[in-house]
Amino acid sequence: MDIKIIFTQIWNLLLEMAPYLLFGFLIAGILSEIISKSFIKKHLSSKASYPELKAALFGIPMPICSCGVLPLGAGLRRQGASASATTSFITSTPQTGIDSLLITYALLGWAFALFRAAIAFISGVICGLSIKLVNTPSYDTYIEKPFIEKKSKRNKIIYAFKYGFITIPKDISKPLLMGIILAALLTLFLPETIFTQYLNDPLKSMFLMIIIGLPLYVCSSASVPLAYAFIESGVPFGSALIFLIMGPATNIATFTTMFKLIGVKGTILFVFTLCITALISGLIMNYISPEIGTIRYECNDCVNSNIYSNISGIVLIIILLNGIRLKNCK
Repeated sequence: MDIKIIFTQIWNLLLEMAPYLLFGFLIAGILSEIISKSFIKKHLSSKASYPELKAALFGIPMPICSCGVLPLGAGLRRQGASASATTSFITSTPQTGIDSLLITYALLGWAFALFRAAIAFISGVICGLSIKLVNTPSYDTYIEKPFIEKKSKRNKIIYAFKYGFITIPKDISKPLLMGIILAALLTLFLPETIFTQYLNDPLKSMFLMIIIGLPLYVCSSASVPLAYAFIESGVPFGSALIFLIMGPATNIATFTTMFKLIGVKGTILFVFTLCITALISGLIMNYISPEIGTIRYECNDCVNSNIYSNISGIVLIIILLNGIRLKNCK
C-alpha cells in the first residue's frame, strides 16, 4: 500500500480527534485550578467514600469523548485520584453526554437513551471497582504550593494553560500518539467483509461489535447514527448497544494511555470487565427491545476537513511533540 495513503489516514484520524483532545487539555487545566488537590483526595482518592460512584456520576453528563477524556483522567490521577476512580471516570464519561443522550433519544427512543445512560454509569462503577483487585503503579501527583490560593486571575489562567497544555501532555503524549497511529493503521487495514458476515446473528454480532469497538475511535455522538444504521440493517438492539458502549469508551489510544495511568494489569482487567459488562447489557437489551424512533439525525461533524480542524491538528502535533521532548529531557 502507498505510504502516502497511510500518512493520510493517520492525519485524518488526528484531525478528527484534535479538537476534542485540545478541549480535554483545556478543561484539565481549568479543573486543576478550580478543583483543589484536597477536594480530589476527599472525594476521589482511595481513602474517600465511594470514589468510583462519584467519578462515574461526575463523568456521565460531561460532553467529552474517548480521546478528550484522557487528559482529564490524567489530570485527576495526577491530582491524587485513585486508579479505580480514574478508571470509573474514563469508562463512563465518553459513553454519554447531554448531546449524545439527546441524539439517542431522537433516533432510538427514550427507553434506549435511559438504558444507555444507566449502563454508562454501572459500567464505570464496575470497571472502577475491578481495578482494586490488582496492584496499580504509583503516579506522580500534582504538588500544591502554599501560595496557590493567592494567585491573581492572570496567574491562574497562566497556570491552567501550563498544566493543561504542558504538564499533562508531558505525561501522556508518547502513548497517546502511538495509539493514534495504531488506530489509524487498524482502521485502514480492517477488512470490510467482516461487517457483512456476522451482523444478523445475535451472539456473533455481539462479539463482532466488541472486536470492532475495542480498537477504533468513535465519539459518543457519532456512534449513535452508526448504531441506528446497524439496527435498520437487521442488527439486534443488544449488539447496537454494545457498539455504543465499546466504541466511545475504548480505542487503542485509550489503552496505551491507560497503561501509563493504571498499569498493564489494570488495563487488561478494565478491558475484560468492560467487555463482560457490555455483553450482559446487550443480552438484557435484546430481552427488552425498545422501539426505535423515527427522527433521523445527520452527523455533520463526524469528519472535519475545514481550516479549524487542520489548525487544531497542527497545534495538537506541536503539543504532543513538545510533551515527548519534555519527557525525554526529564
